[in-house]
Amino acid sequence: MSSHDTSLKNLNTFAIEAQASKIITATRNEHLTEAWHLTKENRQPMLLLGEGSNVLFLENFAGIVVVNRLKGIEITQTNNEWLLHVGAGENWHQLVCHTLENNIGGLENLALIPGCVGSAPIQNIGAYGIELQSLCNYVDLLNLDNGEVLRLSAIDCLFGYRESIFKHAYREGYAIVAVGLHLPKEWHPKLTYGDLTRMSPATVTPKQIFDSVCAMRRSKLPDPAKTGNAGSFYKNPIVDAERAETLRIDYPNMPIYPQDDGKVKLAAGWLVENAGLKGFKIGGASVHQQQALVLINRDNATSQDVVALARHVRQQVADKFSVWLEPEVRFISAQGEVNAVEALS
Repeated sequence: MSSHDTSLKNLNTFAIEAQASKIITATRNEHLTEAWHLTKENRQPMLLLGEGSNVLFLENFAGIVVVNRLKGIEITQTNNEWLLHVGAGENWHQLVCHTLENNIGGLENLALIPGCVGSAPIQNIGAYGIELQSLCNYVDLLNLDNGEVLRLSAIDCLFGYRESIFKHAYREGYAIVAVGLHLPKEWHPKLTYGDLTRMSPATVTPKQIFDSVCAMRRSKLPDPAKTGNAGSFYKNPIVDAERAETLRIDYPNMPIYPQDDGKVKLAAGWLVENAGLKGFKIGGASVHQQQALVLINRDNATSQDVVALARHVRQQVADKFSVWLEPEVRFISAQGEVNAVEALS
């Protein structure tokens, strides 16, 4: 367990300047439980961070930030499946690369999603037609009070769209320490989005899909190493079929994605763009010029700049389309995570 200086600027991809009372890197389960008990003794909050790719610090954090760096990738197999057991501190994209290097397909559509493996189940990450829940076998959860590890099956995780039990019942006092994945050996390509629809299911390879996904993401999304951002700022809103049809009459070019439950997913980026907000700025924060779903730290933005911009975007989209966007990014106050919708209301 190692300590850092207390600046959080390099620990959040928005590159927002904020401080913590203490920052610790955890490489073993015991480091997590020790930090937890330390915060309890000092009556401070504790925040567990992976790579800080989905957080917005609203102010200085009043407690200890623990950076999860629990590593390890174990691959075993059955007759039908590859089974992966992955430490929560592994980089997600590097895991995708590792599987392809081992001739294992299944994760290629999820290439270049920022963050650590431990964050993937919290958000039920998804892209280009695949969500984590379809690949998840289990999640290992550490009880920070007693050090015991609880294994939750995928069903127990209560996955939904950018949703899971880890945002609710296991939000406090627990830490994800490993994720189990199962990838069928009989590989079937998922080619339902973007440039992937032009590929042939009969001949395409996992590596070709990986390359195409990387090219699409790089063409649209700013590199956090160069321009501070937290990826997609808003969730794609889900509306009922009637509402979607009304919108389609007024906006025939609006992309819609029917869901299994009869509801319809709208493209949040399209809504922001068609509210005329590409490039719109408040202070040092701006709507990205190529992908309107991304808010960027354009010029030493403060958290107040980002919040003001996010609020303005949300209001403009509601005024034009009568659809209220919900942030996908987690808002972190001095005492811990707060409700992002309430913070923007």
